[in-house]
Amino acid sequence: MVMTHRPIHSEADYDRMVALMNSVLDAVGDDEEHALSGLLDLVSDLVAAYEEEHYAIEPAEPKEALRFLMEARSLRQEDLSTIVPQSNLSAILAGKRKISATLAGKLGKFFQVSPAIFIPT
Repeated sequence: MVMTHRPIHSEADYDRMVALMNSVLDAVGDDEEHALSGLLDLVSDLVAAYEEEHYAIEPAEPKEALRFLMEARSLRQEDLSTIVPQSNLSAILAGKRKISATLAGKLGKFFQVSPAIFIPT
């Protein structure tokens, strides 16, 4: 897929960038050392910047957004074990560990929300 990487100026740009982010996430998978993981970070930042400007909501810390989504769906930590090890999830919810761009993408897909809510601003 060939795409110019530039700030997002329209909904169409946003839709294309989210599609790119999801494609890169599919390629990167669990491999945080993957050659495309840097691209995933950049694209996620562009998406997050656009969403912050156009879909502004009361800011929440990524761990609080995750906690809210888990509670809203009555999920326990074990229910996310296929996405993130329980010990890592405990550390994230306790504020001792940050959510990586790769994990943000996986959580976004799982909860069907933008991965940008899991990336600190």
